[in-house]
Amino acid sequence: MDIVQRNFFNLLRTGAFDEKSVVEPMSSFKWNRLYQMVEAQGVADIFARGVRLHEGESGMNLPNDLKEIIKRRYETQDLQPSTSESSDFSLSNHLMNRRLQKIVYAERHSIDTSVETIRLLRIIVENIGIMLNKGMSLGGIINLGQYLRTKGDKVDFVKFEQWLKTLQLRRMAQLQGSILIAVFGFEQEELPFVEVQEPHAHKLTLNCVSDLAKDTAEEWHFRQTSTGFVRNNGAVLRRNLRRSIRYIAYSPIETTSNFANNFIRSLSEIEE
Repeated sequence: MDIVQRNFFNLLRTGAFDEKSVVEPMSSFKWNRLYQMVEAQGVADIFARGVRLHEGESGMNLPNDLKEIIKRRYETQDLQPSTSESSDFSLSNHLMNRRLQKIVYAERHSIDTSVETIRLLRIIVENIGIMLNKGMSLGGIINLGQYLRTKGDKVDFVKFEQWLKTLQLRRMAQLQGSILIAVFGFEQEELPFVEVQEPHAHKLTLNCVSDLAKDTAEEWHFRQTSTGFVRNNGAVLRRNLRRSIRYIAYSPIETTSNFANNFIRSLSEIEE
C-alpha cells in the first residue's frame, strides 16, 4: 500500500469510525490524486469529517484549493443518516431472487420478525449489486460496518447465516466482512458471519479502488453505426468482464447472472 492509499484509508477510518491513525504529508499532486479516489468512491462526506478530525496535525498539508473544497463539503453535509429507502431489494439470478423474496416476505410476516436482520441482509445484497455493476463500494462497506456497530447486537445471526446459505451468498458476505477487518480494523468477533477471513480481501480492495478511480470510459456498451452494423465499447465490456472474473469465485451464480443480464440489456439499448 503506497502513501496515497494509506492516507485514503486512514482518513476514511477516522471519518467513519472515529478511529484516528497517522496521516502522512504528501505533495499537492498526491493529495489531489487521493481526492480523485474519494470522489470516485462517493465517500466525500466521510472523508471531509476525517480531515476535520485530523485538523492541525503535521501530516495534513493539503493544498489550499482542496482545503476549501473539503471545508465546503463538511459545512454542507447532512450528518444525519438517510432513513428513506425502498422496501424491495433483489438479486440478478431469478431462482435466487425468488428465494430472497420468500425469505423477506416470511420474515416480515413472522410473529418474531427481526427488522434488524432483514436490514443487514439488505445491506449485503445491495453491496453485492454495486460491486458487480460499478465496482468496489467503500461507502457500502462502511455502511455495513456502522450498522454492525450500532445494531449488530439486535441481529439474529443464526437466522442470517441460514439465509446466506440458502441464497448461496456466504462467501460474498464473508468478503465484505473481511474487507472491514483488513482495511478498517474490525475484529473478527464483530462479524459472526465471517468464519474465515478471505485472504485476498485487502489486495482486491486496493485494486478495485484504484481501478474505479481510473475508469473514465463512456457508459455505453453497444451502438449501431450509420451503416447498420453494431459496434461495442470494448473498454466497458472488458471492464465488466474483469469485474465479474474478480468476484466469480465468491458468488458464481449471482456474478454470472449479473454479467449476462447486463450484456442482454446492453443489446436491447442499441442506439439508432
